[in-house]
Amino acid sequence: MERLSVKYLGLGLKSPLIVSSSGLTSSLGNLKEAEDSGAGAVVLKSLFEEQINRHVGFMSSATGYPEADDYLAGYIKSHSVDEYLNLIRKAKEILKIPVIPSINCFSSEGWIGFAKDISEAGADALEINVFFLPSDRKKSSGDSEKVYFNLIEKLKKTIKIPIAIKIGYRFSNILYMIDQFYLRRVEGVVMFNRFFEPDIDINQIDVVPASVFSTDSERRLVLRCIGMASAQDIKIDISASTGVHSGSDAIRYLLAGADSVQVCSVLYDKGIAFLKQMNGQIINWMDRNKFESINEFKGRLNYKNYSKPFLFERTQFMKHFASHE
Repeated sequence: MERLSVKYLGLGLKSPLIVSSSGLTSSLGNLKEAEDSGAGAVVLKSLFEEQINRHVGFMSSATGYPEADDYLAGYIKSHSVDEYLNLIRKAKEILKIPVIPSINCFSSEGWIGFAKDISEAGADALEINVFFLPSDRKKSSGDSEKVYFNLIEKLKKTIKIPIAIKIGYRFSNILYMIDQFYLRRVEGVVMFNRFFEPDIDINQIDVVPASVFSTDSERRLVLRCIGMASAQDIKIDISASTGVHSGSDAIRYLLAGADSVQVCSVLYDKGIAFLKQMNGQIINWMDRNKFESINEFKGRLNYKNYSKPFLFERTQFMKHFASHE
């Protein structure tokens, strides 16, 4: 496994494969199985601000007493965080690979203190899962971006462990955002988040959740963005997420310039032990191409290193395919 070793967020990983934040990383048994199956690190299931607040609101509305509501709100938040901190501590006791907690939040209020507690519980790094969907047509993109920047600036003043920001792709200029993260001393960025997506059931005539699982076809957008982002002259680590269903998918992301690759959906389908097969696929490909380490090919096909960088540019789409009828 030494040949698969990489660096991510300043941490040494025995494999570029990270089990991403999900129900698979919410129990000690699964975390240990992930390590035994060759995971380089684990990202714990997110602590959801939205979920806690909804629970608080439900419980509070049932009492009718403001003092009781305040007590319940404090208890629910504290209990949720305490359970999470215990998971971090126990995971650090039994695992040798990095343990990276995750916070899913849409505001900075209340989460800065939790982040400090998470750091003190022994976390190796922290993944920030920022959820913010602009719904006010009078708010500029710059105002929307400040939500991310304000949260980052407060966190960097509070904790010393590395921070990775897990983002969606709906920015007018992703490269600008990543550069702004770097200027604010963020160590890593995860590309990309899978937010809740609505679908419409025409039989029930209702809005329903779309599938939460990815498909390997979704990697194309991610590949383009990572290929562009990894070519920038900034030192920020990139973890690929979405569409990773085989070792071959992981290789594609590494060639595009990712430092690590997060795996989730395929593990629900094939089990956590499938990580062993994915690592084997990477090793076999490296053997065929005579690569002794991942650093020998990481980023070989990104925007800066590839001989035909125009293939990353959307403006060349019609030119490239003009001959295809």
